[in-house]
Amino acid sequence: MSDWVRVCSVSELPEGGRKVVEIGDRVIGLFRVNGNFYAIDDLCTHDGGPLAEGEVKGFTIICPRHGARFDLRTGQALSMPATRGTTAHEVRVQENDVFVKVQEP
Repeated sequence: MSDWVRVCSVSELPEGGRKVVEIGDRVIGLFRVNGNFYAIDDLCTHDGGPLAEGEVKGFTIICPRHGARFDLRTGQALSMPATRGTTAHEVRVQENDVFVKVQEP
């Protein structure tokens, strides 16, 4: 999938907010940190848990199941028990709309 998909308006996601969206067969966590939007697969690579339910600290999300940490900007795994990252997706804002372009893993 290589098309840009509108996922929400800017006003729907306040600073520090998060939203789970489905694009095709992908479940994606959308986050707003420091005025910017980031999108990653809502999938902990350690055990398949939902990352978007975790605590956000700066640009890091902490998996609520076992504490693995991931970078919201890149999807990179930052701590055990995750050993590989989750997929990060391109995000752009056009006027008042937020769009995501799904990247393949």
